[in-house]
Amino acid sequence: MLLRRDVFQAIADPTRRAILVLVASQSMTAGAIASNFDTARPTVSKHLQILTECDLLVQDQKGREIYYHLNPQKIKEIAEFIEPFRKLWDERFNKLETIMKKYKAKK
Repeated sequence: MLLRRDVFQAIADPTRRAILVLVASQSMTAGAIASNFDTARPTVSKHLQILTECDLLVQDQKGREIYYHLNPQKIKEIAEFIEPFRKLWDERFNKLETIMKKYKAKK
């Protein structure tokens, strides 16, 4: 049975976010990904497993090599979830900026 992990717990880890950035532009093997980190290869493999279980990464086998690439649909789902929060905070910061400019002008 495949364990389904929480995608937000997965992307909370800085190493996993770095892996996502690495494979955003091109598919890479586990070895190529691991060569970018100063950590043991089994540690990187565990991160790849978690990202794959969350459907953030997809595996493609080409010959004997397995290549990892982003799952754009899953990334889009995360972005769509976060977007209303970004808009809310943008509005709040814009209001705060307006208040601060008025306050500064009164001085």
